[in-house]
Amino acid sequence: MREAENIKALCNLPIDYIGFIFYAKSPRAIINNTATLIPPSINKTGVFVNASIEEISNRKDIFGLETIQLHGNESPLFCEQVRQLNVTTFKAFGVDEAFDWKTVDAYQDVVDYFLFDTKSIHYGGTGSTFNWDKLLENPYDKPYLLSGGISIDNIKEAANFKDERLYGLDLNSKFETKAALKNIELLTQALSIIK
Repeated sequence: MREAENIKALCNLPIDYIGFIFYAKSPRAIINNTATLIPPSINKTGVFVNASIEEISNRKDIFGLETIQLHGNESPLFCEQVRQLNVTTFKAFGVDEAFDWKTVDAYQDVVDYFLFDTKSIHYGGTGSTFNWDKLLENPYDKPYLLSGGISIDNIKEAANFKDERLYGLDLNSKFETKAALKNIELLTQALSIIK
C-alpha cells in the first residue's frame, strides 16, 4: 500500500495486516512512508525479497514495521536473524504439484507463520491460484496464510478451506484497480463473505 487516501479507506475495514512491498522490481514497491497513516489496531507488514538484514532492520525502524514477510530465497539462519529484530515473521513458499514439504522443515522453529503462494520465478504476484488441496499434504503444525489468486470468485471457498492451520488470507492483486491501489468496494464485499 502506498496511496494515502486508499490507505485511509482501507483502515476503516476489519483487516489485521497492511503490507508494504520493499522490493524494487515489484509494481507495488513502496515510494514514500505512508505507514504513519496506519492505526495501532492494524499490523504494519514489510515484504522483502532477498534483502540484507541491515535493510530490513532499517526499514523496520523507519516504517514502524511489526511483521516481516520474507518472500525470497532466505535461509533458515537468516529468518532467525530477522525474528531477533523483535518482529513477527512470515516465510513465503511457492507451491506447485511437485512441491516438496521437506523444504519447510528447517524453518519450523525460526518463523512464526508460513505463507503459501503460487510458485513463480517472480517471487509471487502472479494473481494465479494453486491446488489448495496440496496444503492438506503438509505434515507440519505451523499455522499459515493462504496467498495467490484469491478473488471475489473464490473467497468463500478460501475462507471455508478445511485446515485448522489456516491462519489468514492474503488479499492482493485480485482486489486492486491497479498495482498498489485497492478496490475498497470489492474488499468490503470479500470481508463480508469471510465474516
